[in-house]
Amino acid sequence: MGQGDERGPYANEMRPYAAVFVARVTARNRLPLDYSVASLRVVDFMVDGLRKGGADRKRMSGTLLALGAYVGEVLVRRAGAVWVDFDAEQRAYFGQSVGVRMPDGRVWNPLGKVFNRFELGGPEDSLQLFYLTLHGRARGTAGVTS
Repeated sequence: MGQGDERGPYANEMRPYAAVFVARVTARNRLPLDYSVASLRVVDFMVDGLRKGGADRKRMSGTLLALGAYVGEVLVRRAGAVWVDFDAEQRAYFGQSVGVRMPDGRVWNPLGKVFNRFELGGPEDSLQLFYLTLHGRARGTAGVTS
């Protein structure tokens, strides 16, 4: 990923980054990463497996970033979101350089959500629930952004 500075990835890199990750993972493991909402449950299981396997965040950061790109791309393809580069204030708040803007104007942090799932792993950190909450089909944690 072109990271010309320490800022992190750029919004225009996220779609191809997710596509390369999906091609690599599905070729080896035949995982159903088809950009569907249901596939986010697979991402939950993948992140849980990494955590339970004892991997540390630093060593897994590339994989977690790729999973975050995939989650964001599901939001783009299924919920009408667009990738955006965060401004300095948003980068400080979210701890990431990119996120997605939903059609209603709200900005969300799918990369951070994946890292949270890895670190915390509670049911409230489900990536499928994250999608459903953002898309308005589930209630309870609306407004939680990372």
